[in-house]
Amino acid sequence: MEEYSREPCPFRIIEDCGGAFTMGALGGAAFQAIKGFRNAPCGLNRRLRGGFAAVRARSGLVGGNFAVWGACFSAIDCTLVYCRRKEDPWNAIISGAATGGILAARTGLTSMLSSAVVGGILLALIEGVGIAVSHYSADSYRQVSPVERQAIYKHQHLQQHSRFSPFSTDYTEANPP
Repeated sequence: MEEYSREPCPFRIIEDCGGAFTMGALGGAAFQAIKGFRNAPCGLNRRLRGGFAAVRARSGLVGGNFAVWGACFSAIDCTLVYCRRKEDPWNAIISGAATGGILAARTGLTSMLSSAVVGGILLALIEGVGIAVSHYSADSYRQVSPVERQAIYKHQHLQQHSRFSPFSTDYTEANPP
């Protein structure tokens, strides 16, 4: 399963880092705006200023954390692509587990292992959903053989005629007198 729309590996790390920063900054801005609005003193003007101040103070930090995660994930993914010589869902799952473990390394071995397991499980779920969606949507792009096309046309034709005349019957087995 190859992704043709992605950049080659050295540039993929930078692209994923920037994309992760953008997602983190926008998501962090929305979350911090709500949090700042709720925690500000009474009055709409004060609440709006509180929300804006929280966005300025924290959304860049959240974006930076996402960027570090994205860069680490992509670097490990590119390393696995180079070592294994193929791109498949296992690379993403292993990269997610390794990234979770590496980023939690400062907090101890137990935390590192649990973060690695959680990262691997999350990426396995994401990859599984991606595979399921691609299999589900691939059926709509499947080539239809002429025999199947004729059967579909016949079925649609019978449905159209049954709508106009609900009392009509199909006399294909025997000819009426």
